[in-house]
Amino acid sequence: MASPLVTLNDGRLMPQLGLGVYKVNQDIAVQLVQTAIEIGYRRVDTAALYDNEAEVGAAIRKSGLDREEIFVTSKIWNDRHGYQEAKEAIQESVDRLNIGYVDMMLIHWPCPKQDKFVETWHAFEEVLETGLVKSIGVSNFHQHHLEKLLAAANVVPAINQVELHPQLAQNSLRHFNKQHNIKTEAWAPLGRAKFLENPLLAEIAESLGKSVAQVIIRWHLQLQNLVIPKSSNPDRLAENFDVFDFELSQHQMGIIATLNTETRIATNPDDMN
Repeated sequence: MASPLVTLNDGRLMPQLGLGVYKVNQDIAVQLVQTAIEIGYRRVDTAALYDNEAEVGAAIRKSGLDREEIFVTSKIWNDRHGYQEAKEAIQESVDRLNIGYVDMMLIHWPCPKQDKFVETWHAFEEVLETGLVKSIGVSNFHQHHLEKLLAAANVVPAINQVELHPQLAQNSLRHFNKQHNIKTEAWAPLGRAKFLENPLLAEIAESLGKSVAQVIIRWHLQLQNLVIPKSSNPDRLAENFDVFDFELSQHQMGIIATLNTETRIATNPDDMN
């Protein structure tokens, strides 16, 4: 079964469930992405920081699928903020991927201490007009970062990709994103395996004949999050994609909601330089 498609604020369609390749080594990245495509994944999320854009692109070229069938996201890193720097960084990502264009390009972190993300966004808007990038968005932006960006932007970000998992549900930010027609995407959606032994989640999983990871991914889907679980294990890749044949009840969704403490496992965006 294919992932549901989500309509972005620019009218483009994006698969709701995709593959994240953070910390996927170059030596396995091509085969891993090829395997994911064979399973049914049609979206891959990479970044300049991950140092595997070239491998992601190679896997897509080898897949035999039309370019339009795969949705690819990448991100520019923190040392490339600024108008000219960002334009060059985007071009470098496009060149490394070598698949004609990038579907979604993100500012990886707002880096508020640099205070250049508005300038960087203007570069993104300009590159959008060239066709090298089809959609643009942001990652790790708090509401106050978005408010500053939106005050100066000509294009509203299509997505805001943030740390989001049962312990950090980002309810307020998700509400703000929705008000502005910005899709919320979850990175570290499984909490970096932190919740796989959680007894409440284990009980729900057992009652459904599913794994805890599948339950969490399903929770994301029902919250209407875009979600990019990562695994280097082919069996887990398949398991993470096998989430379209069941639904969580409102009661089960409520139980998962009790796990939310708005606690991060990674860096607060305000502290990232």
